[in-house]
Amino acid sequence: MAAQSPSDPTSRFRTCVELRILCEGLTNKDVLSKSDPVCIVKQMRKASGSGKFDKLGQTEMIKDTLNPRFARPIIIDYFFEEVQTLQFMVFDVDDESKDVQNGGGELIGMMEATLGTIVSNGTLTAKLKQSNEKGAAVAGSIQVHSEEVSAQIFEVTMNWRGANLDKKDFFGKSDPYLEFNRSNPDGSFTVVHRTEVIKNTLSPNWRMFSLDSRALCNSDKTRPIKISCFDWDSDGSH
Repeated sequence: MAAQSPSDPTSRFRTCVELRILCEGLTNKDVLSKSDPVCIVKQMRKASGSGKFDKLGQTEMIKDTLNPRFARPIIIDYFFEEVQTLQFMVFDVDDESKDVQNGGGELIGMMEATLGTIVSNGTLTAKLKQSNEKGAAVAGSIQVHSEEVSAQIFEVTMNWRGANLDKKDFFGKSDPYLEFNRSNPDGSFTVVHRTEVIKNTLSPNWRMFSLDSRALCNSDKTRPIKISCFDWDSDGSH
């Protein structure tokens, strides 16, 4: 996103916000396992009058879950005096080598809302429908959390390791990974990063990684961060 110039007359009427997304109780599209969901976000074209949408971005794909908590945010400029209609489409990924909307996946559900509604609520929870037709079946729920992006930014580099972790697997040792969550103004937490999974160990040493301070804590050094350690399971039950 281009920086706002002080001489830009629109800079007084817009701000940059990030949207973080989670879903619950998704309809399962796979037979022998759970779905591998991804969420694509689109925005209706201005003054199109045709209901056409352009893609803004998408989350990462999460394997084997019907309750995904996506870590990758969607960044968008919020214009105070405009109606910005967004469309959230959750797909089950079948073939990662293809476009999920063109043979690479199957639609689970969708939801439309204005950005103004999302921002004014802070967190918007809505039903996902199998299509945008009236009376379409419910395919789960979606929650969209919005927050203004801080103008400050710095990089946070971390290197984590564990020792003598609890053994969670019956055969073999645990397959641990870390999940980082930042606190929200309403007291809830939103996932912002997951480390890689290290197989069959109780003393993992995860790779060093760096995070944008705006993603980790919106550049607020006093903001609480919750770090959880999980044992990964192939069926998504970790």
